[in-house]
Amino acid sequence: MTVDTVGRFERALEGLEVELERVAAADASERIGTIAAEPAIGVPLPFDGVSLPASVTTEPTAAELTAARTGVTPVGFAIAEYGTVAVESTAGGAEPISLYPERHVAVVAESDIVPDLSTGFDRLADGFDAGRDSVVFATGRSATADMGDLVHGVHGPGDVHVIVLEDR
Repeated sequence: MTVDTVGRFERALEGLEVELERVAAADASERIGTIAAEPAIGVPLPFDGVSLPASVTTEPTAAELTAARTGVTPVGFAIAEYGTVAVESTAGGAEPISLYPERHVAVVAESDIVPDLSTGFDRLADGFDAGRDSVVFATGRSATADMGDLVHGVHGPGDVHVIVLEDR
């Protein structure tokens, strides 16, 4: 991963109208709290020194999932070429947390941003070899033009924020 890869990822996200912030791990919890509209649900973050704010509920009930305005998830890796994040499936259900609320906050380590689709597939194969069996690829905000003009947020989050942990 190079600085150019992160810059390429940032440019791809700009084209998709997705906000990206580079944050030190020590500042991530506070920044997530600022971005997360309540009620917020999330998946515990696997990054040393980074935790979810107290206002973010983990292990939500079905009712909490339905009522949530923000979902916060870790991202296994991101693909710079397309501005894609890979939300890895978990026993606790990270995928619905990234898809149901109107806002998704995706947290990824800078070192987990890969340059292109080919490298992304290599990471995916490594994960499947390690026993992972499902990944949701998300590229930008949910959108459809099936019924006419382009509409965002119809079948997923209409607002996406990516936090890149600079020192991980």
